[in-house]
Amino acid sequence: MQEATQIRSALISVFHKDGLEAVIPGLIENKVKVYSTGGTYAFLSNYDVDLHKVEDLTGYPSILGGRVKTLHPKVFGGILAKREEGHLAELSEYTIPTFDLVIVDLYPFEETVKSTNDETAIIEKIDIGGIALIRAAAKNFKDVVVIPSKDQYPALKDLLDNEAKSNIEQRKKLAASAFSISSNYDNHISAYLAEEKKFNINLASSTSLRYGENPHQQGIFFGELAPMFRQISGKSLSFNNLVDVDAAIQLMKEFKDNPITCCVLKHTNACGVATRSTMIEAWKDALAGDPTSAFGGVIIFNAEINAETAEAINEIFYEVLIAPSFSEEAQAILTKKKKRVLLELNRYPSADKQFKSILDGVIVQDTDAQVEDKSSFENKTYKEATPDQLTALAFANKCVKHLKSNTIVLIKNNQLIGMGCGQTSRVDACKQAIEKAHKFGFDTEGSVMASDAFFPFPDCVQLAGEAGVKAIVQPGGSINDQMSIDACNDLNIAMVFTGVRHFKH
Repeated sequence: MQEATQIRSALISVFHKDGLEAVIPGLIENKVKVYSTGGTYAFLSNYDVDLHKVEDLTGYPSILGGRVKTLHPKVFGGILAKREEGHLAELSEYTIPTFDLVIVDLYPFEETVKSTNDETAIIEKIDIGGIALIRAAAKNFKDVVVIPSKDQYPALKDLLDNEAKSNIEQRKKLAASAFSISSNYDNHISAYLAEEKKFNINLASSTSLRYGENPHQQGIFFGELAPMFRQISGKSLSFNNLVDVDAAIQLMKEFKDNPITCCVLKHTNACGVATRSTMIEAWKDALAGDPTSAFGGVIIFNAEINAETAEAINEIFYEVLIAPSFSEEAQAILTKKKKRVLLELNRYPSADKQFKSILDGVIVQDTDAQVEDKSSFENKTYKEATPDQLTALAFANKCVKHLKSNTIVLIKNNQLIGMGCGQTSRVDACKQAIEKAHKFGFDTEGSVMASDAFFPFPDCVQLAGEAGVKAIVQPGGSINDQMSIDACNDLNIAMVFTGVRHFKH
């Protein structure tokens, strides 16, 4: 391990001054010589710091309305110089001090974009000097400590409390964080200038998870969980927990404005969905959809959980329970089992993009935010769906959108009664949905069916007819659409097209 190096000099130039006072005593105690600019200099001048102006070092004041303050060889030379004979000789020749510590944050570009449409104000919040200082210090992590955000002040305080000494591992970790912040910042600027929708991900914030998909895999979440939900109780979340929680919240987002709705999911797939006038009925009927798969699953409601429902839920084993709130009595009941996770949902996801790592790279797509209203359904058969059937078809279409392809769902009385998902053929998905419905005691007569993609052949329609399905919603778009339409006409089944496929791979 490389010998620890000591911080003797620092460059400090920050937009946000809050939190900085926590590290000032360490700077003073270790007699660190500090160079600073503008508002940061004014802030630090209130303390007994060995303080110097950057403009006295460079010979230039802040110019162009503050656009240029630190962009100078006497600043960047002192940051980028290797602590070896050749570089140190050049610094001496040009009277350039070394900087062992760089504390710099960035103009609040993302926050400005969210708060105004004024392009001039937004462009002025594109940081140039700050980003350059952060990258320079991070590049030279072998000799320089970089603090790119107030989130790293606790780490800096630890170093200052240790006689202002740092080792290579500490500096390298801070450098990695700095480049993550830099990359995330540039992504937001690029997206704004290209008029693209942003990922809305804070890559500088991360949470270590219990493990990945399996215990031998490490898991980390990049982003901020606190704005989304508050964990009331239970063990720390694993990779699988978060994937399932995301699936549950995304599904409930479709039903958030419905009367009381409960969804039960297992391995990201809905195995029970029900909308009812009371919470206990919603729970019982969602559970009835597949009580076997519900074991160890994720449960979500769109309304506050009451004590009666909490008592009923407490009778089964589940991993995670999510709701916008819990009554005091319900919370007392549900927190008795310490390992089970309770999440209070603060808001629904708003990301405009989704991405996935594949082939040593990343693929990105728009979030599937498309919602087809029953008013947009296109009737294709002699028999038209009744108003009640159209409502049921819209319910079914929301469910099918959130199940793994190929998938078919059966809905009756605002309840998921059968589903087939993740099948390699659509007819297998259809058979699975009907078989599951019958297995759990549901009468499929009078039900409606939804498919996430078109029927390539009329076999699914024929199976639906045998099961008593009375109306079908599907995207359409097959060269054999007419065969399915003809089969519906022969079986007196109403069929509507949406024109929108909802594959979920």
